[in-house]
Amino acid sequence: MARVVDLGRADFRTVWAEQERLLNARIAGEVGDTVLLVEHDPPVFTVGRKRGALANVLDPGTAEVIEVERGGDVTWHGPGQLVAYPIVALKGEARDLHRWLRRLEDVLIDTVADFGLQGERDARNTGLWVAGRKLGSIGIACRRWVTWHGLALNVNPDLGWFRRIHPCGLDAALLSSVEEATGAPASTADVKPSLVQRLVMLGA
Repeated sequence: MARVVDLGRADFRTVWAEQERLLNARIAGEVGDTVLLVEHDPPVFTVGRKRGALANVLDPGTAEVIEVERGGDVTWHGPGQLVAYPIVALKGEARDLHRWLRRLEDVLIDTVADFGLQGERDARNTGLWVAGRKLGSIGIACRRWVTWHGLALNVNPDLGWFRRIHPCGLDAALLSSVEEATGAPASTADVKPSLVQRLVMLGA
């Protein structure tokens, strides 16, 4: 089982540095599998390694734009969104990054099921989809078969931020949240226990 560390709200660069520290420690066998859970504040846009991803940043406004090691395109992180960074050693048959992506999708699908939502996969676009709209994003990196970066679940963020980019190369109108999809108030505190329950199993 993985140890989940809830960082509450924290800025992206601080958590990014902590990921790197834990990554190196996990590779060295100094720590066990660990998942960092956070809401990023202040808001930030991150850009993955996909060719042309930076061009999908349209108007970042006051938010910083940071190029990172994960795969994928541009996305947004900020209050109202739960972000999980699993630093997990993949072993044996688990050394399959496509399989790892499916496991992260399962975490999101199982989490929103607790709130009456039927999560789905899209074969062309990794992440969590509900009724044709995207509620969760996934972007990973891997070094010596230890993963880092991870997943983000929109609980009740200001979805207007996504209109400043082409999120994951998509139309911003496709982005949604748990609160919007259920039509009922939702908070990160409401969703966190369900998400943590699934995250601890990533180390299994």
